Amino acid sequence: MPMEFTYKKLNKSTKLILTVLLVLACLALTYMLDKGIIGTSYSIRIVRIAVIYSLIGVSMNLVNGFTGVFSLGQAGFMAIGAYCVGIFTIPLESRANVYYLVPISEKIAGVELPFAAALVMGGLMAAVFAALIGAPVLKLKSDYLAIATLGFSEIIRALIANDQLWPITNGSLGLKSIPAFNTLFAPVLISAAGIALMVMLINSSYGRAFKAIREDETAAEAMGINLFKHKEMSFVISAFFAGIGGGLLASHLTAIDSNQFKIAVTYELLLIIVLGGLGSVTGTVISAFVISFGKEYLRWFDASHYIGAWQIPIFRPGLRMVIFSLLLMAVVLFWRRGLMGRKEFSWDGIYNFFRKWPWRWKKFTSGQYKAEGKTKRKTKAAGKAADKAASKTKKAGRKAEKAADREENKEVKTDAE
Repeated sequence: MPMEFTYKKLNKSTKLILTVLLVLACLALTYMLDKGIIGTSYSIRIVRIAVIYSLIGVSMNLVNGFTGVFSLGQAGFMAIGAYCVGIFTIPLESRANVYYLVPISEKIAGVELPFAAALVMGGLMAAVFAALIGAPVLKLKSDYLAIATLGFSEIIRALIANDQLWPITNGSLGLKSIPAFNTLFAPVLISAAGIALMVMLINSSYGRAFKAIREDETAAEAMGINLFKHKEMSFVISAFFAGIGGGLLASHLTAIDSNQFKIAVTYELLLIIVLGGLGSVTGTVISAFVISFGKEYLRWFDASHYIGAWQIPIFRPGLRMVIFSLLLMAVVLFWRRGLMGRKEFSWDGIYNFFRKWPWRWKKFTSGQYKAEGKTKRKTKAAGKAADKAASKTKKAGRKAEKAADREENKEVKTDAE
């Protein structure tokens, strides 16, 4: 008798306890990193980047992965959020040193906002811009929509560096002296809250409408779903959280300029959601951490290394990106739908994953894998034999038809004579 694996579910109280323990473990790890008990300032910097890119990646996945709208305007929304935070949080006494070439506009010269207010303002400004461009742009589809949103991103970047907005954005000189985070908890908790809100949205009736549009727009519309309304909603919410992420990034870097929001940023975010899995929040977060840490810790390959007095020629600047690209290619080849596909983190999945190993070992030792292999080979061989027999029968039938046609032609000729 073949051994069948039975999928079991954990009860709700067990899941709740495990979730609480996981949250406490994450908070404890954040605390230890923040206080310098573990890690270094370099590792803390990478963690900050990873959590910020997790938030922005999930916001991009909301549009691209869950709604099926191919948007590439995330860098533009990040720039809006970053500049809102930068402009309104730079201390008043430091602004003369920042706007030294062209004085700051009198309308905002005396305005200084708390970080939280400036961050929310950045997200709302990004959402407003998304709502304005969404009306005409979301009528497009596929590559045309991607080109339009990518063009918007570049327009925003060009406007920031434009001379006419110099008294506000400081043009190509960018902004500096932006207050940095006092603690690691700020970006971690804000990013976690943003991701949690998007997960709640995805699991709501609106999220189910987004997924219906992704699967089949015609069927979704026939079911009474307003396509434009839900696409616009997804686009605006995504832009809001991208603006929040941009504001967090500005506070992390403490100095920004328009060149930091080029097309390469959008491609990096696209890589994060494709590698993690289009339509997976868990995959996006994992991918953001993998890419952030991978790019930094592979810098070892960019440094020169020696064996005695002989320098190894392969180790040179740029090698880490070659290795990183090869690793990503391998992942894409073997996991075509990304690391998680459309799956999400679940305690039931983890529980059954570990339960499967003893079951697989029993199956292996009992010889069931061999028996299944033999059965598959026999079935395959039988299928091939049946196909060959069917093809021979078809050929014989064709020959018989041709022979019958020849006989008919001969009879017609004989009758005609």
